Amino acid sequence: MLLGAIADDFTGATDLANTLVGQGMPAVQVIGVPDKDFDPGEAAAVIVALKTRTAPVGEAVRQSVAALDWLRSRGAQQFFFKYCSTFDSTDAGNIGPVNDALLDALGADFTIACPAFPANGRTLYKGYLYVGDELLNESGMKDHPLTPMTDANLLRVLSRQTPFGVGLIDMNTVGAGVDAIRAAAGALKADGVRHALVDAISDADLVAIGGAAQDLELITGGSGVALGLPDNFRRAGLLDPAIAPALPTIQGRAAVLAGSCSRATRDQIARAQDHWPSYYLDPLAFTDNTAEHALAWADDQNTDTPVLIYSSAEPDAVAKAQAKLGTDNAGALVETAMGAIAAGLCRRGVRQLIVAGGETSGAVVQALGITGLRIGPEIDPGVPWTETLGGPAMALALKSGNFGAPDFFIKALAMLDDA
Repeated sequence: MLLGAIADDFTGATDLANTLVGQGMPAVQVIGVPDKDFDPGEAAAVIVALKTRTAPVGEAVRQSVAALDWLRSRGAQQFFFKYCSTFDSTDAGNIGPVNDALLDALGADFTIACPAFPANGRTLYKGYLYVGDELLNESGMKDHPLTPMTDANLLRVLSRQTPFGVGLIDMNTVGAGVDAIRAAAGALKADGVRHALVDAISDADLVAIGGAAQDLELITGGSGVALGLPDNFRRAGLLDPAIAPALPTIQGRAAVLAGSCSRATRDQIARAQDHWPSYYLDPLAFTDNTAEHALAWADDQNTDTPVLIYSSAEPDAVAKAQAKLGTDNAGALVETAMGAIAAGLCRRGVRQLIVAGGETSGAVVQALGITGLRIGPEIDPGVPWTETLGGPAMALALKSGNFGAPDFFIKALAMLDDA
């Protein structure tokens, strides 16, 4: 193992693994901190997928450090903390506290923070995060039901999450290349800065940032900054040339479970409803039998046609449910139901499954007892097909709510039909 990574949700882990595999670095995603005897095989990168993005700060720190300890015990040479490209968090954390805890555990005193992912429209300029042409706080992320992002200035956001110094390596420096980035990082570190946000507006910027981070014990950010990491290991003679990832060939019934309320996922649901039957889970109408009712509906559908089951809703409907049920309770109801539905669909022969939303993906993977994923080819930027390791044999796509084109669900299943 060369690179050991920790992701704060399951779709983020898949996103990072997808980036590394796309750059020719074999990667395996594991679900939760593995047992000490777990064998990741020949993977050069292992990503430990946690469900800590919205966990209490202390629990997020505890799990992240436990993952770091396991990765260190397996000989990883460099470490990566993966969070969302929209910097999803609250003012209390969890990005800053986890960064600090990992640095402390490694005995390090400096890292970079770069959430940029230009291929999906996430860019950082002068420390301000953009989603497409909109500032973060003017994008759909302002309405996120769990982590509404109301400030696009990540210098301010991260400074509220850590007692240590936060600085910026701006676009002018990044554009000057690897040596300039490395020199700027050294100057910030000498001034007592512990966290350096790094601007990036293109993949070329990310490759340069990755190259400049070659000697850092810990790198933090979105998956984009990992674009430059595999070549660091190749230059050191530690990584072989790439082998193209293979699509899963698992056959069976197909289904989509969507819990994300992001604009992108809502558009994908609308497109899929023109092709497949769909069933809406309304949190305000939940009962103890909600999962059973959804599964009974699925039983009535043609098994040759994919089924779509979703709880995604417009911001006004989400706010109404949260006001009545409480934010945490509303989310827990949906996650519990989606996990039970996934298990029920699996018992009914579903073997090709797409899940939209980080929290939903976490609930589904845990309900199915999946312990790892072999990363296959990319569907859309940040989202690959995977094949399960442990648990039922399935082709599984875990999609961040914000990712994917409007035809993502349809395109993804068409890829398996052509395999």
